Amino acid sequence: MDISVIVPLYNEAESLTELHAWIKRVMDANGFTYEIIFVNDGSTDASWDVIESLSAENPEVKGIKFRRNYGKSPALFCGFRRAEGDVVITMDADLQDSPDEIPELRRMIVEDGYDLVSGYKQKRYDPLSKTIPTKLFNATARAVSGIKNLHDFNCGLKAYRHDVVKNIEVYGEMHRYIPYLAKNAGFDKIGEKVVHHQARKYGKTKFGLDRFVNGYLDLLSLWFLSRFGLKPMHVFGLMGTLMFFLGFVAVIIVGINKLYALANGIPARLVTDSPYFYISLTMMLLGTQLFVAGFLGDLISRSSQQRNDYQIEKEL
Repeated sequence: MDISVIVPLYNEAESLTELHAWIKRVMDANGFTYEIIFVNDGSTDASWDVIESLSAENPEVKGIKFRRNYGKSPALFCGFRRAEGDVVITMDADLQDSPDEIPELRRMIVEDGYDLVSGYKQKRYDPLSKTIPTKLFNATARAVSGIKNLHDFNCGLKAYRHDVVKNIEVYGEMHRYIPYLAKNAGFDKIGEKVVHHQARKYGKTKFGLDRFVNGYLDLLSLWFLSRFGLKPMHVFGLMGTLMFFLGFVAVIIVGINKLYALANGIPARLVTDSPYFYISLTMMLLGTQLFVAGFLGDLISRSSQQRNDYQIEKEL
């Protein structure tokens, strides 16, 4: 099969029939063999009824229905697991992503050799309250991930080589960082294509401003896991050792000052009356806790079933 199109959706009943017809028209015009996987993320409208109707009349249409709303990442994960096409395309169901981009996205995967191609909505039909935070978010994501050539990490329109979607795990709200997940899995041939962005035709957006706060927290978590997920002792142990050492040196200095004062008959306060003593003691306690946290993290990492789950591309 040439292409799998995965469409996660939540309450998009009005657009599904039009979206299916548009995808079908593009596929038939290019002679592609394909499947369309609609992932209904707990919609409360008639979305699933529309999907069932489309599937009954069109064998290429497949559907997955969640019992409740889980989010876009779980929807993509289940769609990836079911996809069979050599190239996998993801797009939103709100008709803001154009299926006319599919042939060129596929060409970039098949002929240009990219592992992943992300859409770039250079001209957006969104309010400033959405576009300005998006620019700041993407700038931060580029800096942290090291993927300098992407301008729109969160664009729903993306193309993947089949091996990519079978070797990454999209969870929580990590759909924003699929290029970063792919890079961490060893798929570093990541490209970008400027795509047409259309104004929403039906309904309203399902995302609020809280996604930007959550996005930064997810990015921090992903960065930490990619750097230290298999070697937590390297960060916690280092921080703990440094903090304990500084606290220990500070305690020695406090003690030496006290002994010096006693030896020279200089009146001096009790060591326990000095705030520096308690600051030093706190640093030593925190350093010990951080070191133990790193040690326990290492023990957990070594007992994980994924500790030797390496991405092997070829074997002879």
